Amino acid sequence: MDQLDLLMQGFAGALTPMNLLWVVVGCLLGTAVGVLPGLGSSMAVALLLPMTFALDPTGAFILFAGVYFGGLFGDSTMAILLNTPGQASAIASTFEGHKMANAGRAPQALATAAIGAFVGGMVATVLVVFVSPTLVKLSSSFGPAEFFALALFAFVATSSVVADNVLKGLAALVVGIGITLIGTDGISGLTRFTLGSPQLFDGISLVTVTVAVLALGEVLFVASRVRRDREDLRVRRGKGRPFLSRKEFAEAAPAWGRGTLIGLPFGVIPAGGAEVPTFLAYEAERRLDRRRRVPTFGKGAIRGLAAPEAAGNATTGMAMGALLALGLPVSATAAIMLAAFQQYGLQPGPLLFENSADLVWPLLASFFLAMIVLLVINLPFAQLWAKLLLIPKPYLYAGITLFCGLGIWATSAAVFDLVLLLVIAVIGFLMRRYDYPVAPLMIGMVLGPLAESSLRDALLSSVGDPRVLVSSPITLVIYGLLLVVIALSVRNAVRKRTRRDL
Repeated sequence: MDQLDLLMQGFAGALTPMNLLWVVVGCLLGTAVGVLPGLGSSMAVALLLPMTFALDPTGAFILFAGVYFGGLFGDSTMAILLNTPGQASAIASTFEGHKMANAGRAPQALATAAIGAFVGGMVATVLVVFVSPTLVKLSSSFGPAEFFALALFAFVATSSVVADNVLKGLAALVVGIGITLIGTDGISGLTRFTLGSPQLFDGISLVTVTVAVLALGEVLFVASRVRRDREDLRVRRGKGRPFLSRKEFAEAAPAWGRGTLIGLPFGVIPAGGAEVPTFLAYEAERRLDRRRRVPTFGKGAIRGLAAPEAAGNATTGMAMGALLALGLPVSATAAIMLAAFQQYGLQPGPLLFENSADLVWPLLASFFLAMIVLLVINLPFAQLWAKLLLIPKPYLYAGITLFCGLGIWATSAAVFDLVLLLVIAVIGFLMRRYDYPVAPLMIGMVLGPLAESSLRDALLSSVGDPRVLVSSPITLVIYGLLLVVIALSVRNAVRKRTRRDL
């Protein structure tokens, strides 16, 4: 009851005209930046950081929160419409969301994303307010061995599920992990696979790979099939209103719930942000889809979009709670916000709730307001965003190419990165041409550094004893689930081959 009273006091502070204005401005700015390829909520917060010192701390962090949540929706908008996610957390939304858009269901896809973001964010915010102490214990039980087991589970499970051909899925995964090995080793300080190029000493940015493989690679693939598939150049108009029908809502609702449940724990586990839970949520829905008489994944399945969207926003909401309650930044944007707190002379953690309650509770209340504002802003305007697809395909893809280059230039201002963008885009094109899935490559990029650092930390702490990798109940559970997934994949492969032989 004390927390409820404090939350009501927070709403009293957040609903002042100026603070409410900052919520709306933050949501609009976050969405606007999120739709630009290569940019996202983390860059928006970083750019706004020097500009907010003229504001009082409460107004500044309410603005940051609006940008944070708005950026996630902007990332998903471009992922759905143009197959160009602004950040890695929106990659999983491209797999089915973009297919929905290509099938003329862009308004419905955007509405699914908006409602999923609302559901996941709202549930997470409620939990932050009321049950954060319990989730803190979950976070403290994860060490390097547990993180390595989690990454290995995601590698094998997703590669075998997302890809129709397991060998092609594993090959794409190896390519993604290989890219992460390029650069300077964080422990030994030695350079790896840089070919003597100083520009590669810092490695290859995930933003560059994401834009190259998912956006520019798609452009090259479409361009290569212009004469073969003339219909690709036709405009596909969105069907109906942006709101979901009863049937579509009933289809998406369970996926929103499952995605939210998957995303919540990752908000307090420092596993790199919302990338891991979005992939896991997509994988779970795809596995469930295979039990249906008529599988829908690969054709624009609404559940394949609903689950990652809910999972990503659930993780984001919980990540903000972990930052405030523990001082634990579990994502890049949270790390930037931690720096912002320190700039104001504040240290997130348990004492923040005692010493700065007048800031914390209005900020938590603003999370609820941000979810409502984003739903009000984006759900009615789904049709407007969908009109991007009315642009003739040659002009549309030329614009995507331009924004891809501008986005990468904005992040590094280096010609070398533009050349690298083109080279990796050719790899993305070849993967599409020969039917190699891009999802395992992106999973390898996202989780490769986590797996490597966790494995090395675990072995260093045990003086090279590999038994440390299976020394806790959590790791045993994860590896047990992994064996189950492998067994199911083998069984499905045997069934497919048996059917072909018959």
